Amino acid sequence: MHAIRLHAFGPAENLLYERTEDPVPVPGQVRIAVAAAGVHLLDTALREGMQGPYPTTAELPTIPGREVAGTVESLGAGVDAGWLGKRVVAHLGLVPGGYAELAVTDTARLHEIPAGLDEAEAVAMIGTGRTTMGILQFTDLGPADIVLVPAAAGGIGTLLVQYAKNAGATVIGLAGGAAKVTRVAANGADLAVDYTLSDWPEQVRDHLRDQLGGRRATVVFDSVGGATGLAAVGLLGKGGKHIVFGWSGEGLHDGKPLTFTDEELAERGITSESVLGPVMIAKAGGDVRALEERSLAEAAAGRLRPAVQRFPLANAAWAHRALETRGTMGKVVLEP
Repeated sequence: MHAIRLHAFGPAENLLYERTEDPVPVPGQVRIAVAAAGVHLLDTALREGMQGPYPTTAELPTIPGREVAGTVESLGAGVDAGWLGKRVVAHLGLVPGGYAELAVTDTARLHEIPAGLDEAEAVAMIGTGRTTMGILQFTDLGPADIVLVPAAAGGIGTLLVQYAKNAGATVIGLAGGAAKVTRVAANGADLAVDYTLSDWPEQVRDHLRDQLGGRRATVVFDSVGGATGLAAVGLLGKGGKHIVFGWSGEGLHDGKPLTFTDEELAERGITSESVLGPVMIAKAGGDVRALEERSLAEAAAGRLRPAVQRFPLANAAWAHRALETRGTMGKVVLEP
């Protein structure tokens, strides 16, 4: 098979398209002919040798990627023959191997792809969608809410905008550049604003005053941190929620989530909660699969539709570089 292999930690150009041995499914596993492999911003950090949330750095050489969708083309011992030929999607967990034409995983990780979704969309929902469902556990949105979504043109941001609109909330989406702002508006945001413009907070305040009677935002879904995140929090009213799930604006290496002291929160009259990792899993009762099932069900019902940006598998290095330079919209997917 062909796969993307990483022999040395470093820049995106270290991702090499090579021929390598086909993986063999062990008992309890299937082998998937991969039609789509998800790319996560975290993958770019792991490529550079960061440990991330995993016990150790990757053992080299490695095939990156932990999200795949395709067709089951062979079975390990003891696997129900009914899986053969099914369209499936899976998160591979701690085991990489997704950036390839073939991938193996345990049957317990498989989900059948709902009718109406292609493999790239299914990959987006098993990774980005799962995380979105996890984030949404921490607030109940409704018609009284004014929701502010920085990075609203990204994979998670796209789904948060859709979910909040479905719940009846007013949605303000931030994005960087005219093309992304246009995408956010087309996705249903009531107001789409370019956060690269210095006056974007004033644009939002004007909208709140002129269109919403001077009300303030009730929820900020913060994946960017830094100055943009801080300005977004400044638009929250008393009782508002700051929900943190990233710090892309600060850089993966040196950045950190936007946090506040208890005194600062009391002065602002808001709450702030970081919801990634163990906190999110605990909120789901330890059942990550339930988040995956909910995500796929939302897509199958047409309530959520992921935005996908596709790259050929051979161009994985381009995909990583585009992610690192904020040159993408939606979920990045590799297609063999």
